[in-house]
Amino acid sequence: MPMRRDFTTPTPELRLAELLSALSYALDLVEGQPAGHCVRSCWIGIHIGRELGLSEAELSDLYYTLLMKDVGCSSNAARICQLYMTDDISFKRDFMTVNGSLPQVLRFVLSHTGMNASLAERFRALVNVFQNGGEIAHELMETRCDRGAEIARKMRFSEKVIEAIRAFDEHWDGGGMPAATRGEAIPLFSRIALVSQVVDVFQMTAGPDAAQREVAHRTGTWFDPKVAWAFDRVAGRPEFWTMLRSDDLQSAIFELEPAQQRRLVDEDYLDDVAAAFAQVIDSKSPYTSGHSERVTLFADLIAEQLDMAAPRRRWLKRAALLHDIGKLGVSNSILDKPAKLDADEWAAMQKHSTLGETILARIGAFSDVAFIAGAHHERLDGKGYPRGLRDEALPLEVRIVTTADIFDALTADRPYRAAMPVSQALTIMTGMLGTQIDPVCFDALKLALKRVDASLAA
Repeated sequence: MPMRRDFTTPTPELRLAELLSALSYALDLVEGQPAGHCVRSCWIGIHIGRELGLSEAELSDLYYTLLMKDVGCSSNAARICQLYMTDDISFKRDFMTVNGSLPQVLRFVLSHTGMNASLAERFRALVNVFQNGGEIAHELMETRCDRGAEIARKMRFSEKVIEAIRAFDEHWDGGGMPAATRGEAIPLFSRIALVSQVVDVFQMTAGPDAAQREVAHRTGTWFDPKVAWAFDRVAGRPEFWTMLRSDDLQSAIFELEPAQQRRLVDEDYLDDVAAAFAQVIDSKSPYTSGHSERVTLFADLIAEQLDMAAPRRRWLKRAALLHDIGKLGVSNSILDKPAKLDADEWAAMQKHSTLGETILARIGAFSDVAFIAGAHHERLDGKGYPRGLRDEALPLEVRIVTTADIFDALTADRPYRAAMPVSQALTIMTGMLGTQIDPVCFDALKLALKRVDASLAA
C-alpha cells in the first residue's frame, strides 16, 4: 500500500508536460499503438517544426497538439465494434497502415469485418459497409474530431491547439475528414501531427526506411510537401532515430524547449484535467456514459457524510474520476458484450485495473490515485482482483470508491441488463457487506441518499 498523503500540504509541483505525456499513454491504448506512441510522435513533430522554423510559442502549441492528438479517439470505439463487428483496438491499430487507396481499403474491410460472426451476419455487415462506406467513415471521424476538440477546450488549450486536434485527419489534397479541408487551409499543426503519426506507426512496425518510403508515397495526397520535405531533412540525421528508439526518449521529451517553459499545473487545473479524461473514459462505451462522474458524485456524498476534510475530498474526486482509466485498453467487443464474458474475456476485463494503475503511476502527484485505480475491484475478503488484497490493505478511499462504483453499476443500464431501482440495488449491496463492501461506507451512502431525497422533496 502506498504512503498516505499529507492533505495539509499542496500537491507536489507538477509540470504540464509531465502530466500530459503520462496521460497520453492512455490514448495509445485506445488506438492499439505500442506504449509511447504519442510521446514518439511529439519527438518527431517537434523536430519537423524546428526544421520549418516555427517560433518557440508555435512549438509550444505544437508540443501539446502532438501529445493530445488522440484525445477524442475513444468516442468512436463502440460504433466501430457495432458497424464492423470486430475488436475496435485491433481495427484501429491495423487501419493506421492503410494509405487510403481503394485496393488497400477493400482488403482491410474484408479482413476486419465480422470475422467471428456467422456468415449471414458478416454478409450483412459487409453489404452495409460497401454501400455506406463514405458516410460511415465521415461519421466516425467527425465524432472523433469534434469530441477531441471539445475535450481539448475543457483542458484550457489555445484555439490553435483545439483547431489542430479537430483537423487532425484532414489530408493535403482534400481527401481527409471530417470537413475535406485542403492545402494551406488545414492548420499547420494538424499537417505536422499527421506526418508524425504515420512516421511512428511505420518505423515501429517496419523500421525507419519504411517510414521514409511511406511519407514519400503520401506526399501531395495526404501530406503537405513542405512538411514532408522538413521530415526528410530530419530523417537524414542518425541521432534523430537513435533517440526516437531509445529508452531515454521520455527524458528527452521533457528537455525539449516547450517543456522547459515549465508550465506548472495548479490544483484547479488538475481538477479540470481529471474531469476531461473522465469524459475520454466514459466515451468509450454507451453503457459507461457518465459512469465516472456519477461514481465521483456518490463517492463525494459518502465522504461528506463521513466528515472528510475538503482537501481530502478534492483529492478523492480526482481518484474517482480516473478510477476506470484502464478501461481505455479494453475492447468494446468485451465492454459492450450483452452476454456473460468467457474466461479469456474476463481476464482481459480484469486487466483494466492494472492498466489504470500503470498509467497514473507515471505521474508523481497521482501515485496514490494510481493505487485506487488499481484496487477498486479488490474485496475485503481477499477475493477481488488484481492482487487479492484484504481489508487491512484497503484504505478508506478505496472502500469509498468501491462502494460508489458498485452502486452505480447496479443502478445504471448495462449491456446484459437494465438499470435496477435504488431500493433493489441497496438490498443487493446489503448482501455484500463485510465481503465486498465496507459497512461504514454503505451506511454513509444510504444516509446521503436519504438527505438527497429529503432535499428534493422539500
